Amino acid sequence: MIQFRNIRKTYERPDRARLEVLKDVDGRIEEGAFAAVVGPSGSGKSTLMNILGLLDQPDSGTYTLNGREVTDLDPTERARIRNQDIGFVFQQFHLLPRTSAVENVTLPLVYSDVPDPEDRAVAALARVGLSDRLHHHPHELSGGQQQRVAIARALVNNPRLILADEPTGNLDAEVTEEIMEIFLGLHRAGRTIMLITHDSDLAARCTERLRIEDGRLFEEATV
Repeated sequence: MIQFRNIRKTYERPDRARLEVLKDVDGRIEEGAFAAVVGPSGSGKSTLMNILGLLDQPDSGTYTLNGREVTDLDPTERARIRNQDIGFVFQQFHLLPRTSAVENVTLPLVYSDVPDPEDRAVAALARVGLSDRLHHHPHELSGGQQQRVAIARALVNNPRLILADEPTGNLDAEVTEEIMEIFLGLHRAGRTIMLITHDSDLAARCTERLRIEDGRLFEEATV
């Protein structure tokens, strides 16, 4: 499903020094895998996710998604693929504060032609156990409930790939387990998931474990 070769990414610091974040990174994630990406802070985990999610572009290298070379697509086509084929979940929930749960989940459907978008949003919220919180605003929800809304938003377009960047980083142990169970259920249902995490216990429950160190990617374990 995902294959990338010789991915390099460099940023310029405020002092104009160059920081090479990814160094000729190669990798492959098969369809249906649940892959954890681990590594120390600043190792390039989020940069890699942003490239695979078409939120950023590498300086060089190639990236194939669902059998299609997507490295150099124009911004419109990249946005279309992000909207239709990829679901994003972040540590910060990125919910609109004055918008209800169902309205937040409906947002990715604004530029889609799907019929009955609110029905799709209601079904996605039901899938994460929030049928009784449809019209609650973020400030009326716990952190775990807000992350469930964010997961429902990631699911509403029925994407083949879910990219999750530290989705339990702001949650306590009990809620972390609840969120992980949702991801495991999505994996059992056939979703391909890439999970960035600092939690070694969560990473150990994934089918694949990749480690980034010093801008390079290593396969640590496969289950």
